Amino acid sequence: MIEKWIAEATECDFKVAVEIKKPKSWLKSVSAFSNGIGGTLFFGIDDNQNTVGLPDIQGDAEAISRFIKDRITPIPQFVLTPFQEDGKDMLALKVPAGTSTPYYYKADGIMEAYIRVGNESVAAPDYIVNELILKGTHRSFDALVTDAAKKDYSFTLLEATYLERTGLRMELPDYCSFGLADKNGMLTNAGRLLTDQRTVFNSRMFCTRWNGLEKGSIFDDALDDKEYEGSLIYLLQSGCEFIRNNSKVRFAKEAQYRVDKPDYAERAVTEAVVNALIHRDYIVLGSEIHIDMYDDRVEIVSPGGMFEGASVQECDINTIRSVRRNPVIADLFHRMKYMERRGSGLRKIVSETEKLPGYGEHLKPEFFSTPSDFRVVLKNVNYIMSGISIHETTHDATHDLALMQKQVLLLDFCTEARSRDEMQSFVGITNRSHFSKAYLKPLLASGKLKMTIPDKPKSRSQKYITAKEQ
Repeated sequence: MIEKWIAEATECDFKVAVEIKKPKSWLKSVSAFSNGIGGTLFFGIDDNQNTVGLPDIQGDAEAISRFIKDRITPIPQFVLTPFQEDGKDMLALKVPAGTSTPYYYKADGIMEAYIRVGNESVAAPDYIVNELILKGTHRSFDALVTDAAKKDYSFTLLEATYLERTGLRMELPDYCSFGLADKNGMLTNAGRLLTDQRTVFNSRMFCTRWNGLEKGSIFDDALDDKEYEGSLIYLLQSGCEFIRNNSKVRFAKEAQYRVDKPDYAERAVTEAVVNALIHRDYIVLGSEIHIDMYDDRVEIVSPGGMFEGASVQECDINTIRSVRRNPVIADLFHRMKYMERRGSGLRKIVSETEKLPGYGEHLKPEFFSTPSDFRVVLKNVNYIMSGISIHETTHDATHDLALMQKQVLLLDFCTEARSRDEMQSFVGITNRSHFSKAYLKPLLASGKLKMTIPDKPKSRSQKYITAKEQ
């Protein structure tokens, strides 16, 4: 019985008893469930899902109803159901997602709205409360009318892009019908985000191509670093161009033709950047989209988690329902054929990547979200775990062949244990960071090279020796 209840719950919390003296301990979950995707509170069950039971189920049920009505505002919908397991009485308090967000806990001199983070209910930060207010009044940030007049700004890039992608000219009445301005000529936030001038401070994108597999210092470890700000069209074009400029299209020669092998699927990249622009939370002050490129992947991170509160890791992207944080912008991007209205962006990212030559299941794009951000990870299908990528273009082939040859020579040199300085001297490399990223770390990661003191990787006595083949 318990397993059935838990299986049917979107989210759940377990309480051994109904805390009468400290009702906030469970009322904050009622607030969080109402502000999110809903959930169920089980009373009479401990955290390990062991049945404990309630001694006075009728009194506890009355107390739960009373506390919710007295201390949660507005009063959320809820269903309280008694059930038995092993002769013990328990209660299931089912709280659906609310439509009048935010739902506050109001008592003890405080008024707080809660959200779910993992399996905990925590106080919502101000920007999420602001978003819940908009959601509860059935409005969106991008549809709000501002004090900026359309006549004071230009839309050259938007109009040129609209003409290029649709074959139609954007006329003055379209600004109102598309939701970019009201009938009085005042811009909405969506309109401000699409002007040629930068009028929304948070409309920014930071792009970095890192040297290796992790972040470092911008000054020492970044191969390319750009910052863009302004129109969403400009950000989309610039973000995609940055990834394209820092990627390679390799090729494999077949008997009578050549197969192009790009690092990333161009359509998948466009979908991922569009997703970041469409679904990000522009209310978060001082925020921006980040595109971080590494040797083996691209990570695109945008402010704002899943709009309905669930984490994307817990969802099946094949059946996930599209709920748009910025419907006006989403509708315009659909008109310009940057995205499909039915909300299949994540599925498209996966399906386009699957078409790439050399694709394997381990290269499937990954999606992660928290209440504060959303992350898309695209894998470089041409990256080999040892750190060696064979490029078949003239320049890259020469570079990679030299790298491979030096690695082979280095492995031969290390059949006898060698220090790092000895290894660097042998291959003629003086830059310790470059040696580590291009030779030492890849060879260690591949298992071809081993430490003589693996328990103390930073030991001054550390040496390296070629692993014996099994």
